[in-house]
Amino acid sequence: MVIDFEGLTPAGRPAEPIEVAALALRPRGGRLVETGRFEALMRPPADVPVTARDVQLKGITRRILASARPAAEVMVRLDARLTAPPYRLVAHHASTEAGIIARQAEHCPVLAATPLLDTLRLAKAVAPGLGSYGLDSLLGHYGIPMPAGRHRAMPDVEVTAQVLARLLDDGCADGRWSTLLELDVAAGLQPTRRPAAPDAEQSALF
Repeated sequence: MVIDFEGLTPAGRPAEPIEVAALALRPRGGRLVETGRFEALMRPPADVPVTARDVQLKGITRRILASARPAAEVMVRLDARLTAPPYRLVAHHASTEAGIIARQAEHCPVLAATPLLDTLRLAKAVAPGLGSYGLDSLLGHYGIPMPAGRHRAMPDVEVTAQVLARLLDDGCADGRWSTLLELDVAAGLQPTRRPAAPDAEQSALF
């Protein structure tokens, strides 16, 4: 499942998600086929500002977010859609998504326990020597048109899925991977676990 969050980054605090999109894909007949999609806005805490730069980049204003549900409710809804495991989450620069999911883990336990694949790391394996591995650069590298609404969650998910398909094909053609385990080794991230409370006693090694 390809996933993307758009967020706000208040000074001195972790990113607060304001939008999420997910695209469920299954391999069929040698290609990835869409089997579902999800997207929703999320209302940030009242003390987190929506800056002029946020509005310019994403086109999302405080007024638009005012009627959205809080992130906790949205993540519960998304997690309820995950009923046909096993899954891998896929994101570009997936550590960002991993951090947001970890902070919402109590609301999305299935999502929080799902390993990630990072298309940025896949791209570095498939196309070494590129000047940049940002999503825009990879779109240019593969001749994928820039989507309308770039920096909104669903358009970014859709083009990340296209980049993923090209990377998988190129990596298979080069003999870099042919199994999910090999993909995990090349570009996998284990779920980010929330740190235990200071007074919590660890009862098991893992």
